[in-house]
Amino acid sequence: MITFWRQDGSGLHRTSSENDLAAPSSPTPGDPTWAWIALDSEPAEHEAAIMRRQLNAHPEAVRDAQRQRHPPKFEDFGDYSFILLKELQPGEFNGDFTTSQLAIFVSATKILTRHNGRSMACEQLARELKDTEHPTPVDAWRLALRLCRIVADGFLERLMKLESRLDAIEDQIEHEPRDALLSELSSQKLELRRLRRTCVYHAQLFSGLRQLPPTALVMPDSAPALNDVSEQMERTASLATLYHDLVGDLTESYLSMAAHRLNGIMKVLTIVTTIFVPLGFLAGIYGMNFTHMPELASRYGYYLLLGFMAVVATTLLWLFRRRKWL
Repeated sequence: MITFWRQDGSGLHRTSSENDLAAPSSPTPGDPTWAWIALDSEPAEHEAAIMRRQLNAHPEAVRDAQRQRHPPKFEDFGDYSFILLKELQPGEFNGDFTTSQLAIFVSATKILTRHNGRSMACEQLARELKDTEHPTPVDAWRLALRLCRIVADGFLERLMKLESRLDAIEDQIEHEPRDALLSELSSQKLELRRLRRTCVYHAQLFSGLRQLPPTALVMPDSAPALNDVSEQMERTASLATLYHDLVGDLTESYLSMAAHRLNGIMKVLTIVTTIFVPLGFLAGIYGMNFTHMPELASRYGYYLLLGFMAVVATTLLWLFRRRKWL
C-alpha cells in the first residue's frame, strides 16, 4: 500500500496519486511545503521505481532500505539524506523487543518512508497530521525528525513496561521463587542485549548527525528538534544498558537465593544423618545374631539401649544448637 500526503499553502491533503506530489526543488509561496510518500510492503521493483522518480535515490541506498536486516545508518547524498532506523514491531509487550527496518529518505521538500508490514511510528505520525491539536511540521526535515522521535518514544514506552515487570519479578524472587522466573530472566537478558545494540546504534547515529554543519537539509532552525531526538535516543540506550545489567543482577540474586535454600536443606539433612549414624551403629551391634552377647540376657537391656540412644540424640542436638548449627 502507498499513502501520499501533501502540505501546501492551502493546508494538508491526503492524495492517492503520485502525480499530485510534484514539488519544486525549493519551496516558494503557493507551492507544496512538503510531500510524504509512505511505502508499505510494495513489490521491490515498484518501490525502487518510486524512490528513483521522487528522489533519484542511489541504488545502494535503495538496496539498504529494502533489506530485512541492516544496522541503523545515516548517509547524505547532497540532494537528499537517507536514514535507516530499527522500529519495534507492534503488539502487546510480552518481553519481546523484535524490530523491523524503517527507511527514511528526506529532501528539502519530500520525505519517503519504506517499511515492511505495519509501522506504528508511521501510523502515529499520520494520526498527528490529521489531528488539529498537533502543529503540522513546516518542512520535510522536521517531519522526518518527528518520525524519528516517535520511534524513540516507542522504545522508551516498552522499556517502561519492562521496568514494571522487573519490579514484579524482584518481589517474586524474594517471596515466591519459581524456576519459570529464571527462564524469563534469561530470555529478557537476550532480548535486552539485542535491544541495547540497536539503541546504541541509534544514539551514535544522531550524535554524529548533531555534529554535522548546517546545510539545506540540516537547517539551523531544526537543531532543537534534532537535539531532542538525539537526547531521547541516548536515553533509550542508557535505559537498555541499565535494564540489561539489572536483569543480570536479578539472575544472580535468584541463583544465590536458590543456592542458599539448597544449603539450608543440605544442612538439615546432614544433621539428621549425623544424629542417626551413632543410633544406627548401636542398632547394628545389637541386631547381630550371636548367641553369647552379654547384654542380650539382661532383663532391662532393651530399655537401657533405648535410653542410651535417646541420650546420644539429645546430646548431639544440644551440641548443634550450642554451636548455632541449628
